[in-house]
Amino acid sequence: MSVKIRLQRHGKKGKPFYWIVAADARSKRDGKFLEKLGIYNPNTNPATIELDMDGSVKWLQNGAQPTETAKRLLSYKGAMLKNHLAGGVRKGALTEEQAEEKFTAWLEEKASKISSKEGDLSKAAEKAKADALKAEQAVNEARIAAAQPEPEVVADAEDAPAETAEAAADSEE
Repeated sequence: MSVKIRLQRHGKKGKPFYWIVAADARSKRDGKFLEKLGIYNPNTNPATIELDMDGSVKWLQNGAQPTETAKRLLSYKGAMLKNHLAGGVRKGALTEEQAEEKFTAWLEEKASKISSKEGDLSKAAEKAKADALKAEQAVNEARIAAAQPEPEVVADAEDAPAETAEAAADSEE
């Protein structure tokens, strides 16, 4: 029996939500599975991924083959790296402590990248909100200005007869 680590779709139409499962390769996509390893929610930004690291590494060491998407998710969360380091420990290239140090350093670097991305997203959202507010204020000011009646230009009473007299003199010539 070959085992695959793959995604099992849940959620409603247009709002997918996935379980990461270890399942027999012959079973249906949403059918029976051997073990639930985690969840993946692509609807959030950044996507939410919760993974049972030890269970995933156990299945990888026992020969389970991840699908392309599952492999990306496992790699993103560090299960593939942990499996690789465990292989190095089995072969004697690393000690358990060295492998744990490398994995911890990788996790810290990954966490800093994720937090910077979340910070950039929040800054972009604030900027978009401020730009939308400025545009709305400009539209409101233009609408208010258009609704105001234009003041009529009335010449002073003393200037009006003089202008008419000059215009009449010009027309006589």
